[in-house]
Amino acid sequence: MQINQFFTAGINYKKSDTSIRGEFAIGPDQYKRLLEKARTMGLQELFVLSTCNRTEIYGIADDVNDLIHLLCSETNGDADTFRQLSYIKQGNEAIQHMFEVGAGLDSQILGDYEIVGQMKLAVKFARENGCIGAFLERLFNTVLQSSKAIKNNTELSGGTISVSFAAIQFLKQQLADTSDKKIVLVGTGKIGRNTCKNLVDYLQNTDITLINRTDEKAFELASELGLKTASYQNLKAEVAAADIVIVATNADKAVITRNDLADSHPKILIDLSIPNNIEPSAATLPHITLANVDDLSAINDITLQKRRAEVPKAIQIIHQYRNEFSEWFLLRSHVPVLKAVKQKLHDMHSCSMYLATATCTTIDQVAIQKVVNTVAVKMRSQHQPGCYYIEAINDFMTSN
Repeated sequence: MQINQFFTAGINYKKSDTSIRGEFAIGPDQYKRLLEKARTMGLQELFVLSTCNRTEIYGIADDVNDLIHLLCSETNGDADTFRQLSYIKQGNEAIQHMFEVGAGLDSQILGDYEIVGQMKLAVKFARENGCIGAFLERLFNTVLQSSKAIKNNTELSGGTISVSFAAIQFLKQQLADTSDKKIVLVGTGKIGRNTCKNLVDYLQNTDITLINRTDEKAFELASELGLKTASYQNLKAEVAAADIVIVATNADKAVITRNDLADSHPKILIDLSIPNNIEPSAATLPHITLANVDDLSAINDITLQKRRAEVPKAIQIIHQYRNEFSEWFLLRSHVPVLKAVKQKLHDMHSCSMYLATATCTTIDQVAIQKVVNTVAVKMRSQHQPGCYYIEAINDFMTSN
């Protein structure tokens, strides 16, 4: 393959709000169907990264439109809307983008290290479904190494800041005292768990009721933290009684509607879901305060300012690992030529015309490998495979 056959196409928080991003979110079932379609289209290497802040497809193709059509075939949004809001990156630009995403440089909250874990899961799923080849495997592993080096050698992810932590900051901005407030948390997946632990650690409030579609998951977390649980069937009643409601579910439509809140007492609601799992129109009710992930990501603090100062260090580390990947790709692209050189030298050494004129009549494997190694060094440094193919044959003939 040529490096310009590698593309990424995506939408993120920079040009689209949560409602639009929700139209292009990809769940596990959609992802599996997408990868199955890819193989029928002859697309052999790709993966999709779908989070609350972005949906991106990375892959090798002759035309990026093949990747876009494939992605949008499994989303509620259409390809035309996607193109209007998307960014398309090709070749080295796409590679740089993948490194920056893996480092948290392109996250809505700078330095958000959760993204690399989400990328791991996306690639793992694609690998299990036969859509990760040598190129993406090597690129992804190098991105992981770069991300880890940035994590260990900079403060880009230093301090406590994430969407789940921003939810706590938002509550502190809205309420001087939260100790007497009844809190309901709906959804105990990864984001829900993180948010729950932050509620306990930073608000010093244990009047928290956990609700999950699978009751066992809510009970497990509640037992760990000394909290209460309620059945999902009692969601409306629990929401009605709460002062603060946080939703971190992954339903395909709202689990709390405007009508559910129309006659309630004043509440603060936080929606950590993509697509929105609290009906956005609820914010028009005078007694309701509603924040979503975009609102939370706008919260700035000293930690974020410190992270910005670390960006140049992170870019330098990425440059180092990108160079390593580029060298690997260059060597890999030279393998066919090097094999051809080696075979040609073997063929020449077996040729009767060559043997009749050569001073050495034994096949010298060491000499052949020495010439091939010289070719490899020159190709790596000067990128002229054709010229060095001819030069290798001349070197071998004169050495014998």
